[in-house]
Amino acid sequence: MSVETRSFVEEARREKLRQISALGLSPFAYGYHRTHTAREALAAFRPDSSPVVRIAGRLVSLRGHGKTTFAHLADASDKIQLYFRADEVGSAGYELVKLLDLGDLVGVRGEVFQTKTGETTVRVREVELLTKALRPPPIGKEDAEGEQHGALRDPEQRYRRRYADLAVHPKVREVFALRARVVAHIRRFLDARGYLEVETPVLQPLYGGAMARPFTTHHHTLDATFYLRIATELYLKRCIVGGMERVYEIGKDFRNEGIDRLHNPEFTMLEFYEAYADYQDVMNLIEEMLAGMVHEFYGTHAIERFGKSFDFSPPWRRVTWTDLLREHAGIELRTADDPTLRRALERRAVADTAAMPRTRLIDESFKTYVEPNLEQPTLVTDYPIEISPLAKPKRGDLTLTERFELFVHGRELANAFSELNDPDDQRRRFEAQHAARAAGDEEAQQLDEDYIRALEYGMPPTGGLGLGIDRLVMILAGEPSIRDVILFPMLRPE
Repeated sequence: MSVETRSFVEEARREKLRQISALGLSPFAYGYHRTHTAREALAAFRPDSSPVVRIAGRLVSLRGHGKTTFAHLADASDKIQLYFRADEVGSAGYELVKLLDLGDLVGVRGEVFQTKTGETTVRVREVELLTKALRPPPIGKEDAEGEQHGALRDPEQRYRRRYADLAVHPKVREVFALRARVVAHIRRFLDARGYLEVETPVLQPLYGGAMARPFTTHHHTLDATFYLRIATELYLKRCIVGGMERVYEIGKDFRNEGIDRLHNPEFTMLEFYEAYADYQDVMNLIEEMLAGMVHEFYGTHAIERFGKSFDFSPPWRRVTWTDLLREHAGIELRTADDPTLRRALERRAVADTAAMPRTRLIDESFKTYVEPNLEQPTLVTDYPIEISPLAKPKRGDLTLTERFELFVHGRELANAFSELNDPDDQRRRFEAQHAARAAGDEEAQQLDEDYIRALEYGMPPTGGLGLGIDRLVMILAGEPSIRDVILFPMLRPE
């Protein structure tokens, strides 16, 4: 729609606004007492009675025929047809009906009946305008199967105008209702097992707990640089040091990195930590949590998404990182030098390998060769120590760590460790990260003296995990982009 046409349509709506005000009616109400939702009104119909309902919602269709008008009203639950007759709503009421537009929010009172075509409908006796929509909603025409055509379809406009996207696409609202159920399930699961939900700082004097580039800001009163957190890990483990033996946080993290279908700079993570547990205990816990969630939501462990079947039935496949790299890339990490890793990446057209330190070469080799093949829920275990600066060395093999990641549909959903609690070893790991940073790795971790001091007070053996809420919802909802499961994703400013 062109700017000229849009301006004409908007002006026509504002003219109706003036006419409504001239009738002595308020175009923006304070409230409305509903007795039923649209779904409840649909369910209330009985062939032998005409129950009276008061419902409210947005007009999503409108068809005038002289002294009668049909419309559909939609609320958060469903939509229902409305039938207006001039002799039933009165002359003043029907004057208002003639000034209504698609998108207007109205409240109506009337009896529920069925039309000759069998559609459950409200015979309106009273109508009240609750909010006049001054912009036309992007509502398309609906076919016999209920699919809309010509509606708001452009993905970028849907993300930028999520309010319009939600208003006209019930299936989008369902995605975010599912997201809320996911978070609620996680809270119930952990609360029932004695975990305490806590809140840790979003603004931090040092960032850590992950390999990422941060967002930087400045506090004027303190005249100090702060960072938006990239993870909650180091503060949650400070809680473990302090005797809070089971803690979790569901909160926003921020990473100043690229944007694509799997990455948004602002995202939601669950992190939990349990004293006296190790990574095997955490594997069992996350398997129980997610398998139980899928079964509770869908009545089965197997769900169809993206044209495939994903089976969350426990036990999930457990396989080591090095075995997978050997299987899919033909690389034996123990003997592979940096040139070998670079050549393997170059065969897959990975750019800028010459500038990559060994940690990045190792990580990119796995991402490139292995991750796309991990379709079913898979727990990848025992990561190389070079890329796991916060995990304990593996018992029996000090070149590896007690770390695992959960993959589904080629995507990492969770990352977990037997947490490193030796302060001297942690210092050495931080110093190695500092050297990697000096060599050009902008995502290497900082040396956090206060965190080391906390470990020197003594942290019990601890198992911990971070789970990406957004990516989990993508799998459960069958959505291909992270922007489809974040209400207001980050976009380039208009």
